[in-house]
Amino acid sequence: MALFRIGIVRENAAFWTTGKGDHRMAHTLEQFAASCHDILKAEPGPHGRGKVCALLQDVLKDPQFVGTHLTDQTPEREILYEDRDLGFCILAHHYRGPKVSPPHDHGPSWAIYGQALGETEMSDYELLEPASPDKAGKVRKVRTYKLTPGVAHVYNEGDLHSPSRANSTRLIRIEGVNMETVRRLKYEAV
Repeated sequence: MALFRIGIVRENAAFWTTGKGDHRMAHTLEQFAASCHDILKAEPGPHGRGKVCALLQDVLKDPQFVGTHLTDQTPEREILYEDRDLGFCILAHHYRGPKVSPPHDHGPSWAIYGQALGETEMSDYELLEPASPDKAGKVRKVRTYKLTPGVAHVYNEGDLHSPSRANSTRLIRIEGVNMETVRRLKYEAV
């Protein structure tokens, strides 16, 4: 079924409140990963990813989940879970200080970015000229928006985007495949 890449995955059975008197069971990584697996197995395309994105937004509102998986010691990229059957990964990211990434896509895959702490300014791009292994593609910025705590966004195959962070941020990201194994092409904004 599933392969956990982290040595210890904590079981959380605590309750938390949204401040409106309702109590919910804290999310665990195992429950979240299993739900993602079930959704993506039943609906592997954009509609299923939209459901996973909505689930991630709910998980990002759980202070115990965020506090457990996004600590001061979390590195810039940490694989929390890799699904052996479907290949998707759940990652924790802790970016320290400002960081700007160039326009990119996720090659033949997709990704869901979920903001936990801090703010990311995200820009989307239109493809003007395709990239090749020896030549960067050309793109034009079409919109800019903010990812704030509790907000998640799906980037399907070919969606060109670039994150910019003015300060430290923490996020949970889901990749359709482990992007460390994917060679990506370069793009330049014009």
